[in-house]
Amino acid sequence: MFTGIVEELGEVTAVEQLRKASRFRLRGPLVTQDAKHGDSIAVNGVCLTVVETADGEFTADVMQETLDRSSLGALTQGSRVNLERPMALGGRLGGHLVQGHVDGTGEILSRTPSEHWEIVKVALPENLSRYVVEKGSITVDGVSLTVVEAAADWFTISLIPTTLALTTLGLKQPGDPVNLEVDVLAKYVERLLAAGVDPLHTDPAGDPR
Repeated sequence: MFTGIVEELGEVTAVEQLRKASRFRLRGPLVTQDAKHGDSIAVNGVCLTVVETADGEFTADVMQETLDRSSLGALTQGSRVNLERPMALGGRLGGHLVQGHVDGTGEILSRTPSEHWEIVKVALPENLSRYVVEKGSITVDGVSLTVVEAAADWFTISLIPTTLALTTLGLKQPGDPVNLEVDVLAKYVERLLAAGVDPLHTDPAGDPR
């Protein structure tokens, strides 16, 4: 589980194409300080498993399913990436609950700079539209953000100077793809309601009253 608070702006140092998979080597001195084989690190919002670490770098295998459902397949040597380690139990939840399971990809539509922030408009896939609401939370390339406006096929986010400077969102241009993860709580509620279960009126045994 992650919070969407990016810890480090990393870099892809190598990409090896495998059969129906890819192996990435990524540089991230901070996130690899205590990382070991089998640990998880979020890369642009995608939860990946560490294969090995050495000299401030780590490798991760990315299966075809992940390449198809995220923008990781577009990464090449030299690409900058957002990196985050899993949250520690008992720590502060700075963003919102993020699984690192990408729901789909969007596209940067426009950027409108202001004196102290920048409004970014992002295309929204139709199947995710119902989960995105004004003032709600969404994860864009692994960054926990608040939705400013929400329409049927787009939403906007407001980026402060810190986010622009310390994440890849400061580098993205119109036309660039981004990974999107919606609030998992909304998906659970939807599933329960579709099954005829009222999550607010359930007895301790789990049966609807």
